Amino acid sequence: MSRLLFLDESGHDRKDSPYEVLAGICVEDRDLWNLICQVQDAETMFFGQRISIEEFELKAKKLLKRKTFRLASQLPSFDPKERTELARQCLKKGKNNKGNSGGSGATKSELTALAQGKIAFVKYLLELCSRYRVRAFASIVDCEAPYSAGDFLRKDYSYLFERYYHFLDDCPTGEMGLVVFDELERAQCHILVDQMSRYFRETAKGLARAARIIPEPFFVHSHLTTAIQLADLVAYIVAWGVRVGDMTREKRPELAELAAMVINLRYSRKIIGEDEQEHILWSFAVIDDLRPREERQEDLF
Repeated sequence: MSRLLFLDESGHDRKDSPYEVLAGICVEDRDLWNLICQVQDAETMFFGQRISIEEFELKAKKLLKRKTFRLASQLPSFDPKERTELARQCLKKGKNNKGNSGGSGATKSELTALAQGKIAFVKYLLELCSRYRVRAFASIVDCEAPYSAGDFLRKDYSYLFERYYHFLDDCPTGEMGLVVFDELERAQCHILVDQMSRYFRETAKGLARAARIIPEPFFVHSHLTTAIQLADLVAYIVAWGVRVGDMTREKRPELAELAAMVINLRYSRKIIGEDEQEHILWSFAVIDDLRPREERQEDLF
C-alpha cells in the first residue's frame, strides 16, 4: 500500500499572486481511481459534458478568477438541473464560436449559470477530497521572499517533504510515499531530480525521510492527470484565499468558503522541536525567506 502526493505550483511567476505556493494532495492508492471517476462524473453533473478533454483543463485560474464570481452574482441562483443545461449551452456556443471576435453569443442566463456551476463544481471537488480522506500539503512563500543562489533543493520543497514524511510516519507501518509532479521543461525536470537525489542521499534529514518517501519523483502532464488538477486548485485557493500563521497579504473574500474547506484538509502532528519542546506541526508551512541560515547571516555583516 502506498500514498501518492500530487504536486503543483501557483504564483511562481511572481506577477499578480500574493504568495508562491507549492501544494500537494495526498491520496491513498486504493482510493485514487474512485476519486478520479467521481471528479470526471462531476464534470457532467455540473456542466452537462466533460470539460477536461480536448483543449480544456481544470485550471483554478480559469474556474475561480474574479470574473467568475462577478458573473455568478448577477442573477439569483439557478436550480441545479436548470443550471447544468444552461452551462452546457454556454459551453457549446463558446466552442462553436471559438476565434470569433464577436463573442460566444451566450445569453446572460447562460453565462451566469456557467459561472455558478464553476464555483459549485470546485466546492463539490473539495467535498470529494474530504470524503476520500485526502490530505493537503503546502509550502507558502511570500511574494517578496529572497531566493537562494545555491544549487540545492529549495526550502519550500524540503519543508513540504518534512511534513509529508511525518504524515507517512503516522500511517500503518511500511506505507511508502510516491511524489508526482506536474511536468516542467525537460531541463528543469533534470535539475529537480538531481537536487532531490542529493537531498535524500547526502543530507541527514533527507536520508531519514527516504525511509518513507521514494526519492525519485514521477512527472506527468497536468491536463491528463486529474489529481494534479486537484493540486492546482488547492495551490490557487491557498495563494488567494487561505490565511494562516504569519500570512498578512490581501486575500479575496469571495474565496472564503473554499479556503475554509482547504484548511480542513490539512494534517497536523505533535512533534518535539529543536528546543526540546512539544509543537504542533501543520502540513501548511509559511516561509518568509528561501535562503538557508548561512546566507541570511551574511546579510548581517
